[in-house]
Amino acid sequence: MTPAHLAVEHEDLPALRDLLDHGTDLEEVDEGMTLLQHTVEVEIDGHIQSGDPLRVDVTAYLLARGADPLASALPGIGSALHMAQVNGHWLAVALIEAQLRRTTNDQPEFRPSASCGHR
Repeated sequence: MTPAHLAVEHEDLPALRDLLDHGTDLEEVDEGMTLLQHTVEVEIDGHIQSGDPLRVDVTAYLLARGADPLASALPGIGSALHMAQVNGHWLAVALIEAQLRRTTNDQPEFRPSASCGHR
């Protein structure tokens, strides 16, 4: 397992941040899964094994960094969104769908006002 996927496996956000800051590919694939797909799997497994509430901290971080929730590394393995939907990870579904709405909505073009010093 790659260092980034190990960080995901252990939900070690500081290590993951450092790896991404130092050039690890956000869409890195290991064992047929992107980092985001692996994250969703880990969050679901953690919830099932411990009975603790679902978590989305690593999912949220990877989405904030720009991970593609619709990417799938291998045919037959659903995207992170699909994995979350079919496995009942409603928090990840809500977060991913909100992210997709923000990135696909037509955003108004930014036009600096006169108070910004642009003319």
